[in-house]
Amino acid sequence: MNIRRASFDHPDAVKLNDLVQAEYHVRYGDGGDATYLDPAMFVPPVGLYLIAYDEQERPVATGGWRSQEKNDEGYEDGDAELKRMFVMEEMRGRGLARRILAALEEDARAAGRTRMVLETGTKQPEAVALYTSSGYEPCAKFGYYRFYESSLCFAKPL
Repeated sequence: MNIRRASFDHPDAVKLNDLVQAEYHVRYGDGGDATYLDPAMFVPPVGLYLIAYDEQERPVATGGWRSQEKNDEGYEDGDAELKRMFVMEEMRGRGLARRILAALEEDARAAGRTRMVLETGTKQPEAVALYTSSGYEPCAKFGYYRFYESSLCFAKPL
């Protein structure tokens, strides 16, 4: 696997984002994640977006982080928020998400971020298992879905 930096609006990123949004819709029936995301949020040093490619140069996984500071949505100063972690179904179980997660954590730490945070949901047990096995612990809810019962928020010091 080859993991490369990309812009959030790169055609391969858009393709994979459409797939993850479709999966969210199947799991939650709500049309996908309505959190506002701008490509500028993932430009170093305030963020990073990664795409993993297989041996045939097909985009198969993504993930990114964006900077957050203390605000009325529950973020704290120094937060790096994970967004759009996704692995195509046929590529799951190969450690791709774990590799992307580690690269994002390393980059956010190098950028001076002090805590990685993420929001997932009750209908994503695979995501919860990945994050808890990677040292993430439940935290106070934040972000767009902080008032939703199905929202689960996790954090890890960097």
